[in-house]
Amino acid sequence: MPIRSEGRTGEADEGAAGTAGDFGGTGRGKASRPVFDWTRNDALVAIGAAVNDLIGYSLGAADDGRPVTVPALVLVVLAAPCLLARRARPVTVLCAVLALGAALNLTTPQGPHFSAAYIVALYTVTRLRSPAVTAAAAAVTVPVTMISGGYGDSSVLTGLLGNTVAVVLVVGAGLVVRRWQKEADAKRTLLADRAVAEERRRIARELHDIVAHHITTMQLMAGGARANLAHDPGAAREALVTLEESGRMALREMRQLLDVLRAGEEPEQVPPAPQPGTGDLGRIISESRLAGTPTEFTVRGTARPLPPTVGLTVFRIVQEALTNARKHAVGARAHVRLTYGPDGVDVEVRDDGARTGRPAASRPGAGNGYGLIGMRERVALQGGTLETGSCDGGGFRVAARLPAGDPGGQREDRRG
Repeated sequence: MPIRSEGRTGEADEGAAGTAGDFGGTGRGKASRPVFDWTRNDALVAIGAAVNDLIGYSLGAADDGRPVTVPALVLVVLAAPCLLARRARPVTVLCAVLALGAALNLTTPQGPHFSAAYIVALYTVTRLRSPAVTAAAAAVTVPVTMISGGYGDSSVLTGLLGNTVAVVLVVGAGLVVRRWQKEADAKRTLLADRAVAEERRRIARELHDIVAHHITTMQLMAGGARANLAHDPGAAREALVTLEESGRMALREMRQLLDVLRAGEEPEQVPPAPQPGTGDLGRIISESRLAGTPTEFTVRGTARPLPPTVGLTVFRIVQEALTNARKHAVGARAHVRLTYGPDGVDVEVRDDGARTGRPAASRPGAGNGYGLIGMRERVALQGGTLETGSCDGGGFRVAARLPAGDPGGQREDRRG
Protein backbone atom coordinates (compact mmCIF):
# COMPACT_ATOMS: atom_id res chain seq x y z
CA MET A 1 0.00 0.00 0.00
CA PRO A 2 2.07 2.93 -1.23
CA ILE A 3 2.11 6.22 0.66
CA ARG A 4 2.85 9.30 -1.42
CA SER A 5 3.98 12.66 -0.15
CA GLU A 6 2.64 15.65 -2.04
CA GLY A 7 3.96 19.13 -2.55
CA ARG A 8 0.50 20.69 -2.36
CA THR A 9 -1.66 20.24 0.70
CA GLY A 10 -5.35 19.47 1.02
CA GLU A 11 -7.31 18.87 -2.16
CA ALA A 12 -5.13 20.83 -4.57
CA ASP A 13 -4.74 17.99 -7.02
CA GLU A 14 -8.13 16.35 -6.70
CA GLY A 15 -9.34 17.93 -9.92
CA ALA A 16 -7.10 15.51 -11.80
CA ALA A 17 -7.97 12.46 -9.75
CA GLY A 18 -11.15 11.34 -11.47
CA THR A 19 -11.09 7.81 -12.85
CA ALA A 20 -13.31 5.52 -14.84
CA GLY A 21 -13.64 3.15 -11.90
CA ASP A 22 -16.25 5.29 -10.09
CA PHE A 23 -19.35 6.52 -11.95
CA GLY A 24 -19.61 10.18 -12.76
CA GLY A 25 -15.84 10.54 -12.94
CA THR A 26 -14.14 13.54 -14.42
CA GLY A 27 -11.24 11.60 -15.91
CA ARG A 28 -10.99 11.81 -19.69
CA GLY A 29 -8.88 9.03 -21.07
CA LYS A 30 -6.60 8.96 -18.01
CA ALA A 31 -5.30 5.79 -16.43
CA SER A 32 -7.28 4.61 -13.42
CA ARG A 33 -5.81 5.67 -10.10
CA PRO A 34 -5.06 2.79 -7.67
CA VAL A 35 -7.69 2.61 -4.96
CA PHE A 36 -5.22 2.83 -2.10
CA ASP A 37 -2.75 5.22 -3.68
CA TRP A 38 -3.21 7.54 -0.72
CA THR A 39 -1.11 10.44 0.44
CA ARG A 40 0.12 11.59 3.82
CA ASN A 41 -2.59 14.25 3.84
CA ASP A 42 -5.24 11.59 3.21
CA ALA A 43 -3.99 9.67 6.24
CA LEU A 44 -4.08 12.79 8.40
CA VAL A 45 -7.63 13.59 7.28
CA ALA A 46 -8.76 10.00 8.01
CA ILE A 47 -7.15 10.02 11.47
CA GLY A 48 -8.63 13.42 12.26
CA ALA A 49 -12.10 12.27 11.23
CA ALA A 50 -11.80 9.09 13.32
CA VAL A 51 -10.66 10.99 16.41
CA ASN A 52 -13.42 13.58 16.00
CA ASP A 53 -16.13 10.93 15.58
CA LEU A 54 -14.85 8.87 18.53
CA ILE A 55 -14.92 11.92 20.78
CA GLY A 56 -18.36 12.89 19.52
CA TYR A 57 -19.75 9.40 20.07
CA SER A 58 -18.25 9.11 23.55
CA LEU A 59 -19.50 12.52 24.68
CA GLY A 60 -22.95 11.84 23.23
CA ALA A 61 -23.16 8.50 25.01
CA ALA A 62 -22.10 10.06 28.31
CA ASP A 63 -24.61 12.88 27.90
CA ASP A 64 -27.48 10.45 27.18
CA GLY A 65 -26.42 7.98 29.85
CA ARG A 66 -25.76 5.24 27.30
CA PRO A 67 -22.93 2.71 27.61
CA VAL A 68 -20.03 2.86 25.16
CA THR A 69 -19.94 -0.50 23.39
CA VAL A 70 -17.11 -2.14 21.50
CA PRO A 71 -19.19 -2.85 18.33
CA ALA A 72 -20.15 0.82 18.17
CA LEU A 73 -16.52 1.91 18.52
CA VAL A 74 -15.52 -0.50 15.76
CA LEU A 75 -18.18 0.89 13.41
CA VAL A 76 -17.05 4.44 14.16
CA VAL A 77 -13.38 3.63 13.49
CA LEU A 78 -14.06 1.57 10.33
CA ALA A 79 -15.19 4.68 8.47
CA ALA A 80 -11.69 6.16 8.67
CA PRO A 81 -9.88 3.55 6.47
CA CYS A 82 -12.56 4.02 3.84
CA LEU A 83 -11.56 7.69 3.52
CA LEU A 84 -8.09 6.64 2.30
CA ALA A 85 -9.68 5.66 -1.04
CA ARG A 86 -11.79 8.81 -1.36
CA ARG A 87 -9.75 10.36 -4.21
CA ALA A 88 -9.93 7.25 -6.40
CA ARG A 89 -13.49 6.14 -5.52
CA PRO A 90 -15.32 9.09 -3.95
CA VAL A 91 -18.86 7.82 -4.57
CA THR A 92 -18.03 4.31 -3.37
CA VAL A 93 -16.40 5.73 -0.24
CA LEU A 94 -19.47 7.88 0.49
CA CYS A 95 -21.73 4.84 0.16
CA ALA A 96 -19.50 2.82 2.50
CA VAL A 97 -19.39 5.59 5.09
CA LEU A 98 -23.18 6.04 4.94
CA ALA A 99 -23.67 2.27 5.30
CA LEU A 100 -21.40 2.13 8.37
CA GLY A 101 -23.18 5.14 9.85
CA ALA A 102 -26.59 3.55 9.30
CA ALA A 103 -25.39 0.32 10.91
CA LEU A 104 -24.11 2.30 13.90
CA ASN A 105 -27.39 4.18 14.26
CA LEU A 106 -29.46 0.96 14.10
CA THR A 107 -27.32 -1.02 16.56
CA THR A 108 -26.65 1.84 18.95
CA PRO A 109 -29.58 4.27 19.13
CA GLN A 110 -28.38 7.85 19.52
CA GLY A 111 -29.53 11.38 18.90
CA PRO A 112 -29.24 13.36 15.64
CA HIS A 113 -25.65 13.85 14.46
CA PHE A 114 -23.58 14.42 11.31
CA SER A 115 -20.16 12.81 11.60
CA ALA A 116 -16.82 14.09 10.28
CA ALA A 117 -16.58 11.04 8.02
CA TYR A 118 -19.83 12.14 6.32
CA ILE A 119 -18.40 15.62 5.81
CA VAL A 120 -15.14 14.43 4.27
CA ALA A 121 -16.78 11.86 1.98
CA LEU A 122 -19.49 14.20 0.72
CA TYR A 123 -17.00 17.07 0.24
CA THR A 124 -14.77 14.81 -1.87
CA VAL A 125 -17.70 13.78 -4.09
CA THR A 126 -18.52 17.46 -4.61
CA ARG A 127 -14.93 18.27 -5.53
CA LEU A 128 -14.36 15.37 -7.93
CA ARG A 129 -17.69 14.51 -9.46
CA SER A 130 -20.21 16.22 -11.71
CA PRO A 131 -23.00 18.44 -10.33
CA ALA A 132 -25.57 15.74 -11.14
CA VAL A 133 -23.70 13.12 -9.11
CA THR A 134 -23.18 15.65 -6.31
CA ALA A 135 -26.90 16.45 -6.20
CA ALA A 136 -27.79 12.75 -6.06
CA ALA A 137 -25.25 12.14 -3.32
CA ALA A 138 -26.60 15.04 -1.27
CA ALA A 139 -30.18 13.84 -1.73
CA VAL A 140 -29.25 10.34 -0.50
CA THR A 141 -27.09 11.52 2.39
CA VAL A 142 -29.83 13.40 4.25
CA PRO A 143 -32.33 10.49 4.67
CA VAL A 144 -29.61 7.86 5.24
CA THR A 145 -28.11 9.85 8.12
CA MET A 146 -31.61 9.98 9.66
CA ILE A 147 -31.86 6.17 9.91
CA SER A 148 -31.95 5.41 13.63
CA GLY A 149 -33.85 3.45 16.18
CA GLY A 150 -33.42 6.04 18.86
CA TYR A 151 -34.99 9.23 17.54
CA GLY A 152 -38.00 10.50 19.41
CA ASP A 153 -40.80 12.30 17.60
CA SER A 154 -39.54 15.66 18.78
CA SER A 155 -36.00 15.09 17.58
CA VAL A 156 -36.83 13.90 14.05
CA LEU A 157 -37.58 17.37 12.72
CA THR A 158 -34.56 18.83 14.50
CA GLY A 159 -32.29 16.11 13.11
CA LEU A 160 -33.68 16.46 9.58
CA LEU A 161 -33.19 20.23 9.62
CA GLY A 162 -29.71 20.00 11.10
CA ASN A 163 -28.50 17.33 8.68
CA THR A 164 -29.98 19.19 5.72
CA VAL A 165 -28.15 22.36 6.70
CA ALA A 166 -24.94 20.37 7.16
CA VAL A 167 -25.26 18.83 3.69
CA VAL A 168 -25.93 22.21 2.09
CA LEU A 169 -22.90 23.74 3.81
CA VAL A 170 -20.58 20.87 2.82
CA VAL A 171 -21.74 20.85 -0.80
CA GLY A 172 -21.52 24.65 -0.99
CA ALA A 173 -17.98 24.65 0.37
CA GLY A 174 -16.96 21.93 -2.08
CA LEU A 175 -18.42 23.81 -5.05
CA VAL A 176 -16.71 27.06 -4.04
CA VAL A 177 -13.33 25.38 -3.65
CA ARG A 178 -13.83 23.48 -6.89
CA ARG A 179 -14.55 26.70 -8.78
CA TRP A 180 -11.55 28.42 -7.18
CA GLN A 181 -9.27 25.51 -8.06
CA LYS A 182 -10.53 25.51 -11.66
CA GLU A 183 -9.79 29.23 -12.00
CA ALA A 184 -6.37 28.78 -10.40
CA ASP A 185 -5.52 25.95 -12.81
CA ALA A 186 -6.67 28.04 -15.77
CA LYS A 187 -4.56 30.98 -14.61
CA ARG A 188 -1.56 28.70 -14.07
CA THR A 189 -1.97 27.26 -17.58
CA LEU A 190 -2.27 30.76 -19.04
CA LEU A 191 0.91 31.91 -17.29
CA ALA A 192 2.75 28.81 -18.47
CA ASP A 193 1.61 29.35 -22.07
CA ARG A 194 2.63 33.01 -21.85
CA ALA A 195 6.06 32.04 -20.53
CA VAL A 196 6.52 29.55 -23.38
CA ALA A 197 5.50 32.17 -25.95
CA GLU A 198 7.89 34.72 -24.46
CA GLU A 199 10.72 32.18 -24.49
CA ARG A 200 9.98 31.40 -28.14
CA ARG A 201 10.15 35.10 -29.00
CA ARG A 202 13.43 35.44 -27.12
CA ILE A 203 14.93 32.46 -28.97
CA ALA A 204 13.67 33.86 -32.28
CA ARG A 205 15.35 37.20 -31.53
CA GLU A 206 18.64 35.55 -30.64
CA LEU A 207 18.60 33.27 -33.68
CA HIS A 208 17.81 36.15 -36.02
CA ASP A 209 20.50 38.40 -34.58
CA ILE A 210 23.17 35.70 -34.62
CA VAL A 211 22.37 34.20 -38.02
CA ALA A 212 21.57 37.41 -39.90
CA HIS A 213 24.65 39.27 -38.73
CA HIS A 214 27.23 36.57 -39.20
CA ILE A 215 25.88 35.16 -42.46
CA THR A 216 25.68 38.65 -43.96
CA THR A 217 29.29 39.27 -42.95
CA MET A 218 30.37 35.89 -44.32
CA GLN A 219 28.55 36.52 -47.60
CA LEU A 220 30.25 39.88 -48.09
CA MET A 221 33.66 38.53 -47.12
CA ALA A 222 33.30 35.59 -49.49
CA GLY A 223 32.31 37.95 -52.32
CA GLY A 224 35.24 40.24 -51.53
CA ALA A 225 37.68 37.34 -51.49
CA ARG A 226 36.41 36.10 -54.83
CA ALA A 227 36.66 39.57 -56.40
CA ASN A 228 40.24 40.12 -55.15
CA LEU A 229 41.56 36.61 -55.50
CA ALA A 230 43.26 37.20 -58.88
CA HIS A 231 44.76 40.70 -58.54
CA ASP A 232 45.05 41.21 -54.74
CA PRO A 233 45.73 37.93 -52.91
CA GLY A 234 46.51 39.82 -49.70
CA ALA A 235 43.06 41.41 -49.57
CA ALA A 236 41.47 38.07 -50.44
CA ARG A 237 43.39 36.40 -47.63
CA GLU A 238 42.28 39.08 -45.16
CA ALA A 239 38.67 38.62 -46.25
CA LEU A 240 38.93 34.86 -45.79
CA VAL A 241 40.39 35.31 -42.30
CA THR A 242 37.46 37.56 -41.39
CA LEU A 243 35.09 35.02 -42.93
CA GLU A 244 36.61 32.26 -40.79
CA GLU A 245 36.43 34.36 -37.62
CA SER A 246 32.81 35.31 -38.28
CA GLY A 247 31.87 31.66 -38.77
CA ARG A 248 33.68 30.71 -35.56
CA MET A 249 31.88 33.48 -33.67
CA ALA A 250 28.50 32.37 -35.08
CA LEU A 251 29.12 28.80 -33.91
CA ARG A 252 30.15 29.99 -30.46
CA GLU A 253 27.03 32.13 -30.02
CA MET A 254 24.83 29.34 -31.34
CA ARG A 255 26.35 26.97 -28.78
CA GLN A 256 25.62 29.50 -26.03
CA LEU A 257 22.00 29.64 -27.13
CA LEU A 258 21.76 25.84 -27.23
CA ASP A 259 23.31 25.64 -23.75
CA VAL A 260 20.50 27.89 -22.49
CA LEU A 261 17.87 25.66 -24.12
CA ARG A 262 19.42 22.53 -22.60
CA ALA A 263 19.98 24.04 -19.16
CA GLY A 264 19.02 21.57 -16.45
CA GLU A 265 19.28 18.47 -18.67
CA GLU A 266 22.97 17.91 -17.98
CA PRO A 267 25.29 19.10 -15.20
CA GLU A 268 27.45 22.03 -16.24
CA GLN A 269 31.09 21.05 -16.75
CA VAL A 270 32.33 24.61 -17.24
CA PRO A 271 30.80 27.99 -16.44
CA PRO A 272 28.76 29.40 -19.33
CA ALA A 273 30.43 32.06 -21.47
CA PRO A 274 29.28 35.61 -20.71
CA GLN A 275 26.81 37.24 -23.08
CA PRO A 276 28.17 40.01 -25.32
CA GLY A 277 27.74 43.60 -24.18
CA THR A 278 29.08 47.11 -24.73
CA GLY A 279 32.62 45.83 -24.26
CA ASP A 280 32.21 43.84 -27.48
CA LEU A 281 31.05 46.74 -29.65
CA GLY A 282 34.58 47.28 -30.93
CA ARG A 283 34.55 43.81 -32.44
CA ILE A 284 31.40 44.29 -34.50
CA ILE A 285 32.56 47.78 -35.52
CA SER A 286 35.75 46.18 -36.89
CA GLU A 287 33.74 43.51 -38.66
CA SER A 288 31.57 46.20 -40.24
CA ARG A 289 34.63 48.05 -41.53
CA LEU A 290 36.18 44.87 -42.91
CA ALA A 291 32.87 44.05 -44.63
CA GLY A 292 33.08 47.29 -46.61
CA THR A 293 30.99 49.67 -44.47
CA PRO A 294 33.13 52.53 -43.15
CA THR A 295 31.95 52.86 -39.55
CA GLU A 296 32.70 55.48 -36.94
CA PHE A 297 32.27 54.79 -33.25
CA THR A 298 32.03 57.49 -30.61
CA VAL A 299 31.35 57.27 -26.89
CA ARG A 300 29.98 60.22 -24.92
CA GLY A 301 29.85 60.47 -21.16
CA THR A 302 31.75 58.39 -18.66
CA ALA A 303 31.69 54.72 -19.60
CA ARG A 304 30.55 52.43 -16.80
CA PRO A 305 29.44 48.83 -16.38
CA LEU A 306 25.82 48.18 -17.32
CA PRO A 307 23.42 45.46 -16.19
CA PRO A 308 23.99 42.37 -18.39
CA THR A 309 20.57 42.53 -20.05
CA VAL A 310 21.01 46.22 -20.93
CA GLY A 311 24.50 45.61 -22.31
CA LEU A 312 23.22 42.71 -24.43
CA THR A 313 20.37 44.87 -25.75
CA VAL A 314 22.79 47.64 -26.78
CA PHE A 315 25.04 45.09 -28.49
CA ARG A 316 22.16 43.49 -30.44
CA ILE A 317 20.77 46.85 -31.55
CA VAL A 318 24.14 47.94 -32.96
CA GLN A 319 24.70 44.52 -34.51
CA GLU A 320 21.31 44.47 -36.24
CA ALA A 321 21.51 48.08 -37.43
CA LEU A 322 24.95 47.58 -38.98
CA THR A 323 23.82 44.31 -40.56
CA ASN A 324 20.87 46.10 -42.18
CA ALA A 325 23.19 48.87 -43.40
CA ARG A 326 25.45 46.32 -45.09
CA LYS A 327 22.50 44.52 -46.66
CA HIS A 328 20.40 47.46 -47.81
CA ALA A 329 22.81 50.39 -48.10
CA VAL A 330 25.86 48.92 -49.80
CA GLY A 331 28.72 51.36 -49.76
CA ALA A 332 27.13 53.69 -47.20
CA ARG A 333 28.98 55.11 -44.25
CA ALA A 334 27.72 54.31 -40.74
CA HIS A 335 28.10 56.10 -37.45
CA VAL A 336 27.56 54.45 -34.06
CA ARG A 337 27.18 56.71 -31.04
CA LEU A 338 26.92 55.47 -27.44
CA THR A 339 25.97 58.04 -24.81
CA TYR A 340 26.11 57.34 -21.07
CA GLY A 341 23.63 59.44 -19.09
CA PRO A 342 23.12 59.71 -15.34
CA ASP A 343 20.22 57.25 -15.33
CA GLY A 344 20.43 55.47 -18.66
CA VAL A 345 22.27 54.92 -21.89
CA ASP A 346 21.45 56.06 -25.44
CA VAL A 347 22.62 54.24 -28.55
CA GLU A 348 22.23 55.55 -32.10
CA VAL A 349 23.22 53.93 -35.38
CA ARG A 350 22.92 56.06 -38.51
CA ASP A 351 23.98 55.46 -42.10
CA ASP A 352 24.09 58.07 -44.87
CA GLY A 353 22.35 55.85 -47.42
CA ALA A 354 24.84 56.91 -50.10
CA ARG A 355 25.16 54.75 -53.16
CA THR A 356 22.18 52.57 -52.21
CA GLY A 357 20.34 53.28 -55.43
CA ARG A 358 17.01 53.53 -53.55
CA PRO A 359 15.61 55.56 -50.70
CA ALA A 360 16.02 54.25 -47.16
CA ALA A 361 12.28 54.03 -46.60
CA SER A 362 12.09 51.34 -49.28
CA ARG A 363 14.47 49.03 -47.51
CA PRO A 364 13.03 45.75 -46.24
CA GLY A 365 14.45 46.58 -42.82
CA ALA A 366 12.57 49.87 -42.66
CA GLY A 367 9.21 48.24 -42.14
CA ASN A 368 8.21 45.38 -39.89
CA GLY A 369 11.06 42.95 -40.54
CA TYR A 370 12.11 40.45 -37.92
CA GLY A 371 15.15 42.55 -37.06
CA LEU A 372 13.20 45.67 -36.10
CA ILE A 373 10.56 43.58 -34.34
CA GLY A 374 13.32 41.98 -32.28
CA MET A 375 14.77 45.42 -31.47
CA ARG A 376 11.41 46.72 -30.28
CA GLU A 377 10.85 43.65 -28.10
CA ARG A 378 14.31 43.90 -26.54
CA VAL A 379 13.93 47.61 -25.79
CA ALA A 380 10.41 47.14 -24.41
CA LEU A 381 11.62 44.44 -22.05
CA GLN A 382 14.14 46.92 -20.63
CA GLY A 383 11.52 49.65 -20.27
CA GLY A 384 13.17 51.84 -22.93
CA THR A 385 12.12 53.56 -26.15
CA LEU A 386 13.12 52.89 -29.77
CA GLU A 387 12.99 55.19 -32.79
CA THR A 388 13.60 53.99 -36.35
CA GLY A 389 13.13 55.68 -39.69
CA SER A 390 14.72 57.41 -42.65
CA CYS A 391 16.79 60.56 -42.19
CA ASP A 392 16.00 63.88 -43.86
CA GLY A 393 19.31 63.95 -45.72
CA GLY A 394 19.10 60.29 -46.74
CA GLY A 395 20.00 57.12 -44.95
CA PHE A 396 18.44 55.34 -42.02
CA ARG A 397 18.54 55.89 -38.25
CA VAL A 398 18.02 53.59 -35.30
CA ALA A 399 18.04 55.18 -31.84
CA ALA A 400 17.24 53.61 -28.48
CA ARG A 401 17.15 54.97 -24.95
CA LEU A 402 17.49 52.43 -22.16
CA PRO A 403 17.28 52.88 -18.41
CA ALA A 404 20.46 51.57 -16.81
CA GLY A 405 19.79 50.92 -13.17
CA ASP A 406 21.60 48.17 -11.29
CA PRO A 407 18.99 45.49 -10.53
CA GLY A 408 20.27 42.95 -8.04
CA GLY A 409 23.71 44.52 -8.04
CA GLN A 410 24.68 42.51 -11.12
CA ARG A 411 27.07 44.22 -13.48
CA GLU A 412 28.18 43.53 -16.98
CA ASP A 413 31.76 42.39 -17.49
CA ARG A 414 34.04 45.13 -18.73
CA ARG A 415 35.87 43.46 -21.56
CA GLY A 416 38.17 45.30 -23.85
